[in-house]
Amino acid sequence: MIESVLVANRGEIACRVFRTCRELGIATVAVFSDADAGALHVREADTAVRLPGAAPADTYLRGDLIVKAALAAGADAVHPGYGFLSENAEFARAVLDAGLVWIGPPPGAIEAMASKTRAKELMGAAGVPLLAPVDPASATVSDLPLLLKAAAGGGGRGMRIVRELPSLAEEMKAASAEARSAFGDGEVFAEPYVERGRHVEVQILADAHGTVWALGTRDCSLQRRHQKVIEESPAPGLPDGLRDTLREAAVAAARTVGYRGAGTVEFLISPQGRAYFLEMNTRLQVEHPVTEEVFGLDLVALQLGIAEGAELPPEPPPARGHAMEARLYAEDPARNWAPQTGTLHLLEVAGAPADRPVAPRLRVDTGYTHGDTIGVHYDAMLAKVIVWAPTRAEAVRGLRYALRRARVHGPVTNRELLVRSLLHPDVVAGRADTGFYERHLDGLTAPAPGEEHAALAAALAAAAARATRDTVPARLGGWRNVGARTQSGTYGEHEVRYRATRDGFDVEADGVRVIATAPHRVSLEVEGVVRHFDVTAYGDEVHVDSAAGSYRLTARPRFTDPSLRTEPGSLLAPMPGTVVRIADGLAEGAEVTVGQPLIWLEAMKMEHRVTAPASGTLTALHAVPGRQVEVGALLAVVTDTAVVTDTVVTDAQEEQPS
Repeated sequence: MIESVLVANRGEIACRVFRTCRELGIATVAVFSDADAGALHVREADTAVRLPGAAPADTYLRGDLIVKAALAAGADAVHPGYGFLSENAEFARAVLDAGLVWIGPPPGAIEAMASKTRAKELMGAAGVPLLAPVDPASATVSDLPLLLKAAAGGGGRGMRIVRELPSLAEEMKAASAEARSAFGDGEVFAEPYVERGRHVEVQILADAHGTVWALGTRDCSLQRRHQKVIEESPAPGLPDGLRDTLREAAVAAARTVGYRGAGTVEFLISPQGRAYFLEMNTRLQVEHPVTEEVFGLDLVALQLGIAEGAELPPEPPPARGHAMEARLYAEDPARNWAPQTGTLHLLEVAGAPADRPVAPRLRVDTGYTHGDTIGVHYDAMLAKVIVWAPTRAEAVRGLRYALRRARVHGPVTNRELLVRSLLHPDVVAGRADTGFYERHLDGLTAPAPGEEHAALAAALAAAAARATRDTVPARLGGWRNVGARTQSGTYGEHEVRYRATRDGFDVEADGVRVIATAPHRVSLEVEGVVRHFDVTAYGDEVHVDSAAGSYRLTARPRFTDPSLRTEPGSLLAPMPGTVVRIADGLAEGAEVTVGQPLIWLEAMKMEHRVTAPASGTLTALHAVPGRQVEVGALLAVVTDTAVVTDTVVTDAQEEQPS
């Protein structure tokens, strides 16, 4: 019997595993980097061991340190979570060699599936349908478009879509370099790119006694940069025959490599309904909660039981209802998904809790709580919001409601994008594909309607707060203001004007009448409809929440636009991060062309290319590989007589979440 589990991970997944361990009466051990010293997973664990440093390569990717931590803390088992070392066969062997229980598949199974090329060979031999590989050296126009993929690792690193044959060689070179940097393996292969394909996967669970479960299907087609955003189970609209094919192929994949524990077999479904094997993830997936909700299982508890030698029943329980999960990220989708940092002041999600017999039911898995700091070193996911309901339509509506009413105060998030996605006809109808955000991002990130009314509410709440502090109570419990002049304030892009009167406030806004004001709540009648706004200020950062949506405003710019206070041609850091490399041969005096990648930044495990804003001469280069930079830091200067636009950031790539 396992008595104490060390989770070789951080954040949300560590907290998730700890929750099940507590329910089973198993002690918990956390590991943490210096950047995570105050993190929620550290606070929730019974014991915690420091891994000196902040970079993943020095901490969560150091298998030797993690094994030592487990032994020092008296743990008798290690759970890898997802990301980091979760699919590292050598780490699994090191855990076992130390006499610890490995809560995962056998190292041989991990190794067999670690290389996508090797995995495809095994699956082809087992009769699993595959996309035929394409030899880049002999590729023709008829083979286009092609998808280049790193043989090792995942999460979008080393992945490129090639639509023009002349660019193939250069893209192969770039993909190989990125794969080598991310995974230590530069092998890249090419296969046909399926336009408008769907990403569908099967959760498997296998014990050491020969039983393999295939737990339905999940649709993970809503992705940005090859990483999932919204997932659901079961995958909608699949014919019964195709579902059977996917389940049979997933079971065959597990049996081929002697699998044990939880894993996922991923497939690409073409618009014609043909299924192709993509890869097998030899770990627990980020999106495992939707399967848990549909089947009424705790996959972590089953992982622990299998690691102890337990035998699964011959068949899994029946599926019921529908579940959807949305990943709430600290990122700005309107700025090329740029990650955001800062203090998370508040995280509250509304809905029926999972322990209440009400549908739709809500579950929130997170590694953050109020007051935590979101830094630059790790993945930008704040929380997973999961909703279960009897039908898919109810699940869509329930998840949309929960996200719309959520109060998320702090850095910019993708919350509004998630809400709008769940309103889109393609998503509502269950026909979204992997290119959904590429086609619809502009519309989904357009300025939110009603922001001018939120700005007005913010100004009136601030005025009410000042009045409460500066005036004396009136006879009937109200307040008496001594001034009646028109005042103004700027919140976000909106300047508002108002005047305090004996009866409250008058505003200079057509069709708007003030109903009630208080320091934290304002009611406005807009074109005959009364709307309520909850206002919370954190210095000059103001959050306004309403039934129609939520808004993040600043009373004055916290940071002025860096391009307004620097010379044209300046390349500025679009986010805080680390300079990971500069273009080969780049030096002061070099001639560059507009759009040419010059500098690569890494923030929250995502790599961003900073490109030349114009053609000209590089007259200054301040970026140094390995150096941490803040937002707006001057990286380089390109001198040219042409008009220079803002720094352009393109083609961000990312690793597996952690």
